[in-house]
Formats: sequence, C-alpha cells, structure tokens
Amino acid sequence: MSSAGSGGAQRPGDRPGSPYRRGGAAARARLRRARGARPAARRAVPPPPASAGVSREPPPAPGARSRAPARFPGTEPQGAPEPSRSVRDSLFDAVRTAVALLDTDGRVVLWSPTAEQLLGWPSESLVGRRLEEVLLTSDGVLRARHALDQAVRSGSWHGRARVSNRDGDEVPVDVRISLLVDGGGVPFLQLSLSEAGALQAVERDLAVRDALFEQAALGICVLDTDLRYVGVNTMLAGMNGLRPEAHIGRTTGEVLPERAADEVTAIQRQVLATGEPIVDVTVASPSARCPGYRSLSYSRLTDRSGRVLGIAGLIMDVTDRYRAVAKVEHARRRLSLLNEFGSRVGDLLDASRIAQELAGAVVPRLADYSGVILLQAVASGDDLPRHPHSRHTVLVQLGVGSVREGPQVRAMLRRGAQIAFTDESVFGRVLRTGVPELVCGPAELENTTFPDDPRVQVALDLGVHSMMVAPLRARGIVIGLLVVSRAGRREAFDRDDLAFAVELADRAGSSLDNARLYARERAAALTLQRTLLPQQVPQPPGVEVAYRYVPGSSGAEVGGDWFDVIPLPGDRTALVVGDVMGHGLRAAATMGRLRTAVRTLAGLDLPPAVLLEHVHQLADDLVQGPDEALIATCVYAVYDPATRRCVLARAGHIPPLLVVPAEGAPGTVPGSGPLPGGTARVLDLPSGAPLGVGGVPFESLELEIPEGSLLALCTDGLVESRDRDLDEGLGRLQDVLEKPHASIQEACEAVLGIVDQGREPDDVALLLARLGRGPERSTAGWTLPAEPSAVSRARRLTRAALTEWHLEPLGDTAELLASELVTNAVRYAGAPIGLRLTVGDDTLVVEVSDPVPEPPTERRAEGTDEGGRGLELVRRLALRWGTRSEGRGKVVWLELPLPGGGG
Repeated sequence: MSSAGSGGAQRPGDRPGSPYRRGGAAARARLRRARGARPAARRAVPPPPASAGVSREPPPAPGARSRAPARFPGTEPQGAPEPSRSVRDSLFDAVRTAVALLDTDGRVVLWSPTAEQLLGWPSESLVGRRLEEVLLTSDGVLRARHALDQAVRSGSWHGRARVSNRDGDEVPVDVRISLLVDGGGVPFLQLSLSEAGALQAVERDLAVRDALFEQAALGICVLDTDLRYVGVNTMLAGMNGLRPEAHIGRTTGEVLPERAADEVTAIQRQVLATGEPIVDVTVASPSARCPGYRSLSYSRLTDRSGRVLGIAGLIMDVTDRYRAVAKVEHARRRLSLLNEFGSRVGDLLDASRIAQELAGAVVPRLADYSGVILLQAVASGDDLPRHPHSRHTVLVQLGVGSVREGPQVRAMLRRGAQIAFTDESVFGRVLRTGVPELVCGPAELENTTFPDDPRVQVALDLGVHSMMVAPLRARGIVIGLLVVSRAGRREAFDRDDLAFAVELADRAGSSLDNARLYARERAAALTLQRTLLPQQVPQPPGVEVAYRYVPGSSGAEVGGDWFDVIPLPGDRTALVVGDVMGHGLRAAATMGRLRTAVRTLAGLDLPPAVLLEHVHQLADDLVQGPDEALIATCVYAVYDPATRRCVLARAGHIPPLLVVPAEGAPGTVPGSGPLPGGTARVLDLPSGAPLGVGGVPFESLELEIPEGSLLALCTDGLVESRDRDLDEGLGRLQDVLEKPHASIQEACEAVLGIVDQGREPDDVALLLARLGRGPERSTAGWTLPAEPSAVSRARRLTRAALTEWHLEPLGDTAELLASELVTNAVRYAGAPIGLRLTVGDDTLVVEVSDPVPEPPTERRAEGTDEGGRGLELVRRLALRWGTRSEGRGKVVWLELPLPGGGG
C-alpha cells in the first residue's frame, strides 16, 4: 500500500488527535512489533492529502468494470481519447464492491468510483472526513469505532452493517476492514463495502452449486471450449472408472473407450457449435465391466456478455429404467405380434395358408428361421388320430420363413417336405408329450430329428445355435410343431421366448383345427354338390353347349350354384342356371332338391314362367326344416331349333347375355368350329322375385334367335363382388364374349379369367349355348276339322307318311295312337286340330294340337266301359308321352322308337 504523499504533505499520523502523533516513531515501531510486520523493501507513494480533493482507487481486479476518475469541467487534456468501457459483465457487476482507504482515525483518504455508485457520495464530499459521521447514525458510530479499533489491533474485521446513502436511505452492506502499512510504517485501513443482498445471493448460489456438484446422485461435468474437462464430480468419476483429478485437462476421447467416446464427443461438439441443448439421450455404458445404459444431457455455458465458456453435462445411469422400458416395449411388440397374427389368420380356413402366415410372422421379429410342421390329417382335413404319435406319424412342413435365401436355406426349409424323426428325438418327445423344448448348442441340435439328418447339418452350417420346438395343439391333441431358430450373433432364446412361442402356437393350433374341420365339411359339401350336378351334359340338336362350374376357394364354403341342360320333345332344349342363397351342406342339399324339382317340372313341358311359378309353390317343401326359408334365383330358357325361337323367364337372377354374330360373318353350325364374336347385349327380361319370396308374377320373353348366336347364363359369383357392382361385371363379360374365340370351350376359359385374382370368389356356374338350326328332319303336318271324320283321315295320312319314309313297321302302332289323340281332340275341342309327324334320330314324334289349354287326363276304364282307354294305350305303347302349352292351346305328343333304333 502506498503512503499518503511526499515532500510537504502531512502524514495522517501527524494530524492533531491521532494516537500515533504522540508516540511518533516509537509508537509506530511498537505497532509493527505487535503486528509482526516487517518493513517493506521500498517506500510506497502515499495518497495525496485530503485537501487535494482528488480520490484514487487501486487498479481494478481482472474482469472488473473500471470507471474513470471524476474531472471538473475544463480539466480534460486536449486531444485525449475517451476512456474505453468494457462491455463484458462479470461477477463484480453482479456484486458491486466499494473500496475506500481510511487512516487510523477513520478519515477517508481514498473513495473509489464504485463506492460513489453504491452510496451516491462523491469523493470530494468524503475525503478528509470521518466516515462514520457521514454514513452511520449516532448509535452506529460506536460500533464503527469499535470495528476500526479491532482492525487496528488484530489486522482485520468482518461484519454486516447498514449505512446511509446520499439520499438518506439505509443500505445493507457486507463490511471488510484490513490493516495496511506502507513502506514507511504508516498504517492505513482498507474498507470494502459489498451489497449484502447480492453477496448473499452469490453465496447461496455457490453453496447450491457445491452441494449439487458434490452431493447429487448424478454425474456432472464441465468442459471448456476445447471440450476438455475442467470439473468432474465424484459420481461421474466413478461411472468412468477414473479419479476426478484424472479427468481434468483431458477430453472425452482420452477418458472413455474409443467406440463409446465417438458418440459422446459428437454430441458435445453439436451442443458447443449450435447452442441447442441435448436432453436425455440414451447411450450404452462405455465400461465393459459395468454394462448398462446412460442418459446424457448437455447444454452450452455462456457468461453475462454471451461469451461461450464451454458446456455442462448431466450423466445419469438409466440401466434399470432402460431395461424396464425395454421390457415393456418387448412385451408390447409381442402383444402386437399376437394381435397381428390373429387378425391375419382370423378369416383364413386353409391350413396351408395359416401355416405360412405363422412361419412368416415370427421372422425376423422372433427368429431367423421358422418352420410349421403339421400332421398329414390336418393338411388334408381328415380326422385327428386317437393313438399316440410315433415315428410312423406322417408330418408335412407346410410353412417356412427365413431371413436369408439360397440353396442351403431351401435344403433346410422346403414346403411340402415330409419330416422324419425318431421317438427319442426332440420332435418325437414334443409330439408325444406336448411339452415344449428349448434346444441350445450343437450337441442338442443334432438330436432334433434323427441321427445324421442332412437338414440339421445345414442348420449348423448356417450358424443356428438356438432353437425352440413348441407343440401346435387342438382339442388336447398335438397336431403339429412350431420350430423357430436363431443364428449368428443373435442372443439365444430364453424361457420368456419359449412361453411366448407356446402362446403363439396355441392360437395357431385353434385356427389350424378350424381349418381342418372346415376342409372336412367343405370336402363333404363339394362331394355332395358334384353328385347333385349333371354328371353328363347332353348335346341336343341345334345347340352346342359348354359349361364350367368352379366351387368357391378354400376360404369360402361351397355354395348352392347349379346348372342343367334338359332335352325336351320336338328337339327342344331347356337351359337352366340357378343359385341357392347360403353355403355349406344345407345349401348343397337344397340345390339338389331344387334341381330335381325343376328337371321334373321340365318333363311336363311347362312354359318357363309357369314352371317357375310351380317351383315357387314348392319352396316350403324344398328346405331343410320348417324354420328355414328357401331363397333362390333361377333363369330358365327353352330353345326350339326348328323355329329358332327361345322363351326365357327368370326369378330374381342376373339377366342372360346374347351375342349376335356380326352381319356377314361366316355362319357356324352348332357342334364345332370357332366363335366369330359379335355384338353382346344384356337381355331385358322381367326380373321376377327370387323363388321362395313371391309377390311378383313371373313373366316370359320370347325371341327369335339369329343363327349362330351365343347365349350366356351364369351366377353372380362370376360378375359381382364386394368391390365391384353388377353392371361393371356384366360389362367385362360382354367385352370377353364379343371377341372371337377358337371354340366355345376356349370362350368358357376366357370368361373365367374375369374373376378377380387374389379375392375369395363365390361359386361360379357358367353355361354357354351356341344356338342354330337343328339337323334336317322328315316332317309332315296337317290341319284337321274338329269332327268325327278327322279320325279316319288321320289314320290314312299317318300310314301314307310312314310308307313314304320307309317306316312301315310303325304303321299299325302309329295309326292307332294318332287316332286316339285325334279322337280326344275331336271330342273336347271345337276348333281345327293339328297333326304333325317328325322323324328324329331314333324316334318318331307324333304331335296333336288343339285350342283347349287343359291337358288330357288319363283314367282307368272298367271292363264294361266303352271308352276311356285311349291314353292308357298311349302310355303302354309309346316310348314316352306328354303335353305342353302352345299359344292358347296345348300339344299332346308321344314318341315311338324307330325300327333298329336305340329306343
């Protein structure tokens, strides 16, 4: 500390009233001995006397804000630069500290600008005056003098006080008094006044920092701008396995292992460069001795002026949290896998598809390779075996999954391959006991199936080291195995994995058993349906027929679709397509009954609308039980090749299509040859109501068919689906039929191509008929009056026609039966009667028409009756006979076999 001045300047100790004035040099010597002070090596320059009116202060501490001394106007030197002001904030700005220099009497020698800022008193008002008289109240003067005396005696004093600023307000300050002695032995007192509130806040912050840094259960570090540690607490040092002092001055890359340090250093550089904090980033523990996970949080440190000082980090061991979260996530993923698998197989009824879905679901989320092995009975839909499984049990691998492809994988996992095993193998034990097994290591893997199994050797070559074999069970019976394995660096299976595999296998087992039961029922329904459909479809004269019946895929039950081709008298043909609502055995059985009813009524040669009405009236008798209702659709068409006229009616069925050849196209005779294509249109038939519904009368439509036209009848499974309406499907059918085809059979195949691939189709029944003229027939017809003479005339005309056709052997029988039919017509009709004879391929057809619509009724005549035996003769002598409506009347017909014919 420099002294007060030199030359004529007066020393503070020489002023009147000073205790050191009386003692002089001796007193100062005693003070030095009492304090143990040693003379300075050189004299310091003392401060100027109080009368000079100039205050000085020591040089500011590093980082402190400096203030230029106050100057009176006109005293600034010319051309002097403005004093620079620091723009940086520091701790001295947070806690302002005023410095003053006092003599031992308490008079102010120096008063710093910071003191002036803190209390508002300028230096010229205080220098040379006792400080306590200005700043303190009367009761504080004594305490101030006591503090000064104690500082003189002991060398320092520290305490709190309340001083008055220039405005008269009290300011709480922290006071520190230190005794200073200059080189000449002159004592001075340095007074430091700090804002008590701000100082307490800083002390509290420092205490919190120390407590947090040393006592927190978190790892804390501070790094400079070179990312070198400048502070590390004990917790983080323990995490890193080094002493705290071993971190100081080193980077993370020099403290942690290389692989762990790269990730952490990248995070630190990002935070330092961008200023964006990183919060709760989980990384693996860098220590191999303590495996686990850590949470890293870093933020950038800046001072009050914004200068970057470095970064601070919080590191927390989150191994338990991470493992708990990982366990929850692991369970969530497995639950998701179970739900996903259930949704994927919930509507599947094909064991092969379910097996493949199961094998694919576990790869790669659970395993690297998977196989689903089932009993042959499950795959084929047979009954489950009741005897225990043995090495003779036939197992088929129906589902496979793998993370790799290649010949080795195909050699180990192949769909459709039969799996052999021994009773003592892993497969044999699981099949026999139903207890899942966990297989680890090459020795146990070699005992999976049978010794020297090449598939096991391939698995070992692929790096398989862990395997689970879980039973697929249904109704308490093991119906197959779920085999999953892991290879390479993947962790081996544990007991939790085995429990999950068992749960997954149990769900799959139920689905597989449902598929087996469905396959068995579907096979029975399909067998029944095929037996009820036409076994042989005739090729009537004038009509070329092609058909296709496609049962629903394995995902849909067998339906009630059907078709029929029925030959009628006079070379006419009935074409029928129908669909019974519903699926399964009941629908198939109902379809068989309905087809039989239609075929029986067709034998009566009823008009299409009348036939559908009769079938509707039989609806209650065609169902399986009284609580069920028959709902079926049907389209019925009758084609006469002699007149090329077709009569159609439908009951709620989709309308048929007619393809007319283009004008000038080469004519084709039904029987063979290509289809030239043409213009297709949907026939506008009255829709009618489905059979069993009623309420809408059935109506017929009669058309004259151009020769070579194609009539298409089908069920809705061909043209309608959930995502496609009927009009769109009929349009696609029209497009196919309008194109030329090599044959009618090829046209059938092309039509089936419009069924959407990848969907579960309903049953499809398709009937295509190319219509044309029949072969040339020998025909003779006459119109007879409704009088008795018509009978004898009919006999003569019949005899003459048969003689002309060289069919004399049929003359007597044909004359007799024709006369009987004409006799009935003369007796009951009052209008002209028609007689027509037609020679077919192997029969002679005799037809008698009259305007009376009621058909004749056969009755049994007694022995004494003169009449009533005509129809009985017809029934006995004709090959078959019947009636049909024609216009407003009817036609009674009979057939006689030709000599040497098949009849």
